[in-house]
Amino acid sequence: MSSRRRRPRQINRDDFVTADESNLLPDLQAAIGYDFNDVGLLRKALTHPSLAYDAGVRIEHNQRLEFLGDAVLQLVLTRELFAKFPDLDEGPLTKARAQLVNKLTLAEQARQLSLGAYLLLSRGEDQSGGRDKQSALADAFEALVGAIFLDGGYEAANDFVKRCYRDGFGELTDLPNLENPKGELQELLQMGAAEPPRYEIVSISGPDHDREFECVVYHRNRQLGSGRGKSKKTAESAAALAALLELKKSSQ
Repeated sequence: MSSRRRRPRQINRDDFVTADESNLLPDLQAAIGYDFNDVGLLRKALTHPSLAYDAGVRIEHNQRLEFLGDAVLQLVLTRELFAKFPDLDEGPLTKARAQLVNKLTLAEQARQLSLGAYLLLSRGEDQSGGRDKQSALADAFEALVGAIFLDGGYEAANDFVKRCYRDGFGELTDLPNLENPKGELQELLQMGAAEPPRYEIVSISGPDHDREFECVVYHRNRQLGSGRGKSKKTAESAAALAALLELKKSSQ
């Protein structure tokens, strides 16, 4: 008995959620400071795998670009750290690079560019908060680096990465303590006041087996940053990192 292969159905616009790309893509290119020769690469970098999984059709999503972007990002930052810290051996340099490319840091870089607003998601993924999920944002940032590398070469990707990290961490004259953002934030704030930062979980979403927490960090009744994570601890760390990036940017 022969089996008939099921033909994949045609994808419809209702299967995914995105704003008008003709308006948004130029806005994003202005935000990242790079104009694509092939806008299709940018669109692919923003395409979440949920589109292919939910629609049941073959769609090029951003995972291959994320793989490439990870390698480019590591090379750019390795070169930068190697030049900036000539007295450090391999061990400290490796640790410093790992801190700069962990998922928490990459997601915050994506948030600084508002990448979540531009992601192409399935409707289900969008409704479950996919635009602010740490993994989706981190992958999108790496995919964007990969897309810029393919479109404009190493120098274009190098300029983009260094600009993003310079905006967040200055000229990297000192290594950020990204392993403990809550501790670094408290140390920074207590230089001017003894009052420690206060963390508040403001929302919990998702089913019991896949909870996501949103946390806001305050200091002297002023909101400094917010973040999400799969536990209260990771949400607090994400909020602290967001606050650090914002405080360092405003002090430059």
